Amino acid sequence: MALFRRRRSADSESAVAIDDFWSSWGDLRAALAESVDSETPVPAEVAQQLDERVRRIHPSLGWEVSRAPEPGPAEPGSPFESLDSPEALLASLEDEPASARAPYALTLRAGADDEARVLAERWYRAAPEDADWAFFPARPADHARLSRTVSWNDHELDLAHTSVSLRVDHASGRIEAGVYHPDFMFLPEETQQEVAEHVVLLAVGEDDRVRWVSSVKPLVEKPLDPLPPTTIPSVVRQLSGMGGGGGWVTLQGRIPLRGALQLSARYPLHRRDYPALTLYTQVMVSYTEADEDRLPTGSSASALEAYVLGLREMLGANGALFAVQTVGGQRVFHFYLDPESGILPEFEKAARGWSEGRVFVTSTLDPEWRTIDQILKPIRKQLGR
Repeated sequence: MALFRRRRSADSESAVAIDDFWSSWGDLRAALAESVDSETPVPAEVAQQLDERVRRIHPSLGWEVSRAPEPGPAEPGSPFESLDSPEALLASLEDEPASARAPYALTLRAGADDEARVLAERWYRAAPEDADWAFFPARPADHARLSRTVSWNDHELDLAHTSVSLRVDHASGRIEAGVYHPDFMFLPEETQQEVAEHVVLLAVGEDDRVRWVSSVKPLVEKPLDPLPPTTIPSVVRQLSGMGGGGGWVTLQGRIPLRGALQLSARYPLHRRDYPALTLYTQVMVSYTEADEDRLPTGSSASALEAYVLGLREMLGANGALFAVQTVGGQRVFHFYLDPESGILPEFEKAARGWSEGRVFVTSTLDPEWRTIDQILKPIRKQLGR
């Protein structure tokens, strides 16, 4: 087995549990692969071991093994995708597992539990290289399976006959999904609901299910305007782009005696977008060249752009810029970092390299994103969310 891609601190029970999981991975992988090849349940003893090791990481986590998802068609390039979007950066990392080439997949499932999802992400980032296995911290979308037959509670259903109805609640910015299959009329309500949820998960993946879908309802009558489940991601893309501004929204105002105020922030922003980033880090800098509103101009404006671009590129997948505030001759950058990546000292050193004035760098653990939630309140109010 290959060495771990990252060293982990042992200062928490979850970190120890993750290290123990990967230390014992070699004892489990062969039996799990055999169950996938034979299309039979994982042997009870192996399943129990895996249960125990996963629940030591977090009691809300579940797991599943399967064939690795087939790569789907490339989605249209997103105009709001930034340099530090998790999808773009993680895809570019040289040490990323080759999930498209591995025959088997081990997936952790956190459901709607954000704390469990954070730990699933840490489990994923600590994974060893394994040419035969792809590891996922949440169930990915898998459109190929939407055209296949599934066995559910002794019922065989051809998912190719599935259709959906979609309603967007613009007040919440989320989707209400109805899922229809002609065989639902013969199935118990509990099975209908389980299959409907399964279809939505295959269509958008677990994270987007939590981000964007508020409810899933099985339908026993075909919708008036039926859509294939594979259309759900396009509705999600429309919702995620509603904020405009290239994924960033900017508000402007004035503060007496301090001048103009500008607030730019990622919007929409969901906890699932960056699961590992739990360390809030604020960087405050002053600048020399400003206009009558005390906003940066000329060489200072250019220097600030180059400065923050350098910080973002240095962070890579270990951090992201969430918001920027400018008022009274100062600019405040609101970052979130992965505290277990060891990037903070290097980041602080780079941040203190600003040459035009004073620099203040502070950080605090904020796994629930309370700070950015407060910063985003005026934006949500402005947009009626």
